[in-house]
Amino acid sequence: MSDRGATQPGESATRPAWYTAAPGAGRDWLSVLHLPYTAWHLSYVLIGAALAPVLSVQRLIATLLAFALAVGVAAHGFDELHGRPLGTSIPTPVLAGVSAAALAGAVALGGAGIAEVGWGLAAFIVVGALLVVAYNLELWGGRFHNGTVFALAWGAFPVLVAYYAQATTVRPAAVAGAVFAYGLSRAQRTLSTEARDLRRRVLDVAGHKTYCDGTRSPLSRQTILQPIEQGLIALSWCTCALGVALVLARTGT
Repeated sequence: MSDRGATQPGESATRPAWYTAAPGAGRDWLSVLHLPYTAWHLSYVLIGAALAPVLSVQRLIATLLAFALAVGVAAHGFDELHGRPLGTSIPTPVLAGVSAAALAGAVALGGAGIAEVGWGLAAFIVVGALLVVAYNLELWGGRFHNGTVFALAWGAFPVLVAYYAQATTVRPAAVAGAVFAYGLSRAQRTLSTEARDLRRRVLDVAGHKTYCDGTRSPLSRQTILQPIEQGLIALSWCTCALGVALVLARTGT
């Protein structure tokens, strides 16, 4: 995940995603981590924690680390195992082992937090682990691999868990924050699905736009892809900025 820019007119859209690096041992791991999207979804953890009536930095760091392992490493690793959408050459046993270990680490962190937060956290841990496996490995015929589950799992869920880890309950503020994250995640998936389709399956686009004054503008894969990916780039960094701003405001920084 690391090419740092949307496709420009005339640039070949041959990479599987705008953030993927050129093939290579270390660069393949960067691509699998989906760094801009991982940061985006970790921002929901910041938002959820900042909405809680009391903010514990220690609990926030533990929650961030757990989600970084579960989403950033495990979920994306399992996703790459299912059909190699990024085309990486990481050996399957290594990718599977690292993904499983990351998920186990996330569960262990959550388990350690039960002593401080309470047994209610256990329900979130179980649900989170199931979502990572079911969504990314497309179990049960891919029934859980859809926009609704994506928005619930990677948008609403981090907000609710982070809030609960701070407040040991879920209040209306957490629900409202989860609704925000759900909607933004639905928008993300809608845009990213179209971008992936253009990059990975579309060979060519032919046609033009005709304006009211009679002028025409040619259509191509690049001209369609560019605004979609620029929108995703903007949404990713501005959501991160919002999460950081809320935590800084709560901590008086």
